[in-house]
Amino acid sequence: MAHTTDTHGPRPAPPHDGSAVHDPAAALTLVLGCLLVGASSTFITLSGATADTAAFLRCALALLVLVPLALLEQRRYGRPPRQMLRCGTLAGALLGVDYLMWTQSVLDAGAGVATVLIGIQVVAFPLLARVLGGEHVPRRFLLALPVMVVGLALTGGLLDADPGAPHPVRGTVLGIAAGICYAGFLYALRPASAADRRMVVTPTATATAAAAVVIGAAGTLAGGVDLSLPPHAWGWLTAVALGGQVTAFLLIGYGSVRLPAGRAAALMLLQPVAAIALGTLVLHERPTPSQYAGMLLTVAAIGLATVTVRRWGAARDAETTSTVDSSS
Repeated sequence: MAHTTDTHGPRPAPPHDGSAVHDPAAALTLVLGCLLVGASSTFITLSGATADTAAFLRCALALLVLVPLALLEQRRYGRPPRQMLRCGTLAGALLGVDYLMWTQSVLDAGAGVATVLIGIQVVAFPLLARVLGGEHVPRRFLLALPVMVVGLALTGGLLDADPGAPHPVRGTVLGIAAGICYAGFLYALRPASAADRRMVVTPTATATAAAAVVIGAAGTLAGGVDLSLPPHAWGWLTAVALGGQVTAFLLIGYGSVRLPAGRAAALMLLQPVAAIALGTLVLHERPTPSQYAGMLLTVAAIGLATVTVRRWGAARDAETTSTVDSSS
């Protein structure tokens, strides 16, 4: 789950009526949600679990909360439309592949590096929408693309890599591929959610269940899913599932629709920043100067692609009226 810019997390949700609702707590809830998403990669590393095991359990444990909520939702609004289930399942299959690759990227390249690498979904998503749906790609995304390419290359260790990273090249490839798969997940989740906009949890629960099946099948074939974990591993993976997915989804979903789109997108940049900070402080990761430069360029490219810049006068007027406004 959303994992909304996971980013491995949910994307900022659009407002229902073109304007956000004034709520003093909106920014705080969005910040907390982004920090939880950014901490997920550190939690996974601290668990000591394999990539298959961590990816599977983050979905399976999240379902313990999502399934009851989805059943309550269906009791209120009726059975979900077939389009929701069909597209949600497809989205979940892509999410499962994304989780497998991204988790291995965390273990290979480091928590901070992997979280920055997956930010490619910010550019991949609109390009995918252009190719498959014929949607217009804003100019700012095209401007961000070369900046992100250079940033990703440096972050992945093109010039020099963290000596403590066991497989930086493989981690870079998997991290970028995971971001592309996550963009596919977001694209497939849109028609699932659009089938009945009253249902907020059901599409995500469907996708999370499908992801768990895909990861479980892949992990079983590879012999990588291990449920005989020590208590501390269960604790960290539970934190990923309930904190980095379920709680983060609710917090980001609540806060993003109550803030201006530009401010919400800017706050979403806290996800990779938090991952880098925690990776350095908690995991003692030591990216090289060129990797830090690459991270800075990548985060800047994400900001260029997502943050809407408005004239000061318009922004000030919007602030005065206080009614202004992503799947993971």
